[in-house]
Amino acid sequence: MPAASHTEQEPAETESDPSGDPASPPGRDAAARSADPVIAAERTHLLRSREFLSLMREDVLSLKALGGDPVSEEYLKADLYRRAEALRDLPDTPLFFGRLDYLESPGEEDNPGAERFHIGRRHVHDPDGSPVVIDWRAPVSTPFYRASVAEPMGLTRRRRFGFAGGELTAYEDEDFTAPPAAGPPGDAAVSRIMLDEIERPRSGPMRDIVATIQPDQDDIVRADADQTICVQGAPGTGKTAVGLHRIAYLLYAYRERMGRRGVLVIGPNRAFLSYIRNVLPALGETEVTQVTMTDLVASLPSLRVRGSDSENAARIKGDARMAEVLRRALWARLAEPAEAIMLPRGSRRWRVPAHELARLVAELRDRGVRYGAGREMLAHRIAHVILTKMEAAGETCDDRTHDAVRRTRQVRAAVDAIWPRADPVRVVHALLCDAGELAMAAHGLLDDAEQRALSWDARQPAANPSPSPSPSAGPGSRAGRSPGSARWSAADLVLIDEAIDLIERTASVAHVVVDEAQDLSPMECRAIARRCETGSATVLGDLAQGTTPCATASWPELLAHLGKGDAQLRVLEVGYRVPRQILEFANRLLDEIAPSLTRASSLRHDPGSLDIVATSPDHFGSSLLAACAEASARPGSIAIIAADEQVTALSRILRTAGLGHAVLDATPGPGRLTIVPVSLAKGLEFDQVIVVEPARITATGSRGPHRLYVALTRAVSRLTVLHTEPLPALLQ
Repeated sequence: MPAASHTEQEPAETESDPSGDPASPPGRDAAARSADPVIAAERTHLLRSREFLSLMREDVLSLKALGGDPVSEEYLKADLYRRAEALRDLPDTPLFFGRLDYLESPGEEDNPGAERFHIGRRHVHDPDGSPVVIDWRAPVSTPFYRASVAEPMGLTRRRRFGFAGGELTAYEDEDFTAPPAAGPPGDAAVSRIMLDEIERPRSGPMRDIVATIQPDQDDIVRADADQTICVQGAPGTGKTAVGLHRIAYLLYAYRERMGRRGVLVIGPNRAFLSYIRNVLPALGETEVTQVTMTDLVASLPSLRVRGSDSENAARIKGDARMAEVLRRALWARLAEPAEAIMLPRGSRRWRVPAHELARLVAELRDRGVRYGAGREMLAHRIAHVILTKMEAAGETCDDRTHDAVRRTRQVRAAVDAIWPRADPVRVVHALLCDAGELAMAAHGLLDDAEQRALSWDARQPAANPSPSPSPSAGPGSRAGRSPGSARWSAADLVLIDEAIDLIERTASVAHVVVDEAQDLSPMECRAIARRCETGSATVLGDLAQGTTPCATASWPELLAHLGKGDAQLRVLEVGYRVPRQILEFANRLLDEIAPSLTRASSLRHDPGSLDIVATSPDHFGSSLLAACAEASARPGSIAIIAADEQVTALSRILRTAGLGHAVLDATPGPGRLTIVPVSLAKGLEFDQVIVVEPARITATGSRGPHRLYVALTRAVSRLTVLHTEPLPALLQ
């Protein structure tokens, strides 16, 4: 199918403008004749659309919150504010990016009139209520992403628009009424405007891809709300963007359901969340909670990460066996009833013998209730036994009598002695501090070596707390005397979250998106599973990019821990952002790190995108500065990615040379150059990347080769590999 492209300087065939009015007549002045009439008409439509969006926002701001009471009024004010924020125009972002021309009105077979719809990031209507921009998530917009020559879906034409900032500069038409172009079967033309948008240099946070969603991506985005989907995607295949756009679609198609129960995005670190922060607001969705795994489980104000674990300790703490260890430790707090309850009421005394109390406790344990609920239920069960005896003696009882008995000193004292209150933080603290208690809870589950690995003696202070444990964080330290002074690690917080759920049920949201899921431990999966127990999930990741000690080897195994064994596995194999030369270079590592994965291909071909520079230790500094200078001559963001321990030295070289830069997650700086520790590189992308000393990166623990694969695939325009040490064997 041929696609005719036009720019502002290239005259095109005259046609009616989007509103249906004829284009300028042949007698227009010279200035008008020099401009493309289609672009002029579309610009007029864009201007009108922005004016109508502004009117829509003004209408919302003019509404009064008339609630029946002060609380309701505040809720209404908040709703109006959120609605107004969703209608805020973004001048540098195109309000629409495409147009669909239908042969007849979609869904109205008896209406022969042609219809045109501009497709954009949100719905916009004129003062009469007629749509001037259709939300990309609406059913009528689906053909923009899925129509083809073989299945035109009722279209006569699909138009894509090119923009420079917020200014419309070009358009490209696909005529579905023309005969297919000659060529091999299935050889479809690729949109130049779409490729330009994909390849456009970027700096700062991630942009949405709503204008360039591909059919295989759109199939995931529009999946049913009840379906959990796992996306295995190679670098540059757009899996993160697909997950975020699926959220935007679900909030559109299932607004009440998603809004009532909430939507959650879980990212690998705060740098990643900062990178994706603008995507959903650009799509009009501002009420989605975005957290790291550590933030998710640090539900108590007193909890924060101040320590880290060795790889071995982190692996054991992340093992699913720890759930049973914690369950045993918690329920071991129950005590056998030592004596009967004797409750005086009036002239009578009511007795519940110890064996009867033991029976009540056993029944509750066998039911599998949560610890906190069981404690409350025990008080009710004891009161019920006493009321049964009272009624048998001829006394009249009601609910007030039941509550009065349940709250008596004798019943409360018995419950406290048999079923004591449990603090989840103290449960975990005691388990890790007391070798004897750990041995009892872990008997038959963890061997002696594994139990010793969990000792607080192995604890290390975290120099830069992050979800990724580091065995080189510093000298060992012991547990504090109390949980408040303990040096909790990220894995400890997950154990505490498990203990919290053993005591009280965790609330479930409507949908969870978890990115870089391949790095989750089984215990982290359980923490997420609790939060989508009655909802669905979008699981995003790449097995080749697993860099933590607990990284999974297979998706079915991880999905089982998430409680989503029936999830659909979708594979994205076509890269849209990383050039082919860079991807093929990085793919050499797959034989070692993920031999079972299919090698991804790339839509982009750029022979000048890869540069491997060998230098000597004496000339390393000058070579680094030369690479930075060369990268600075091109547009877009620049990153230097290196092993974590090299970051300080690299920053010193740049600072000495007077080269402004930032250090990711540490110090902000001027310009567009950032030094990125390899442990924080996952999920990010930069136009140009300088990877320093690949051999140093591969030496950072058992997952070093996986970290190198991540580093090599962060560039979307140009990759420079700078090294003084020999490259790893697979890259030579």
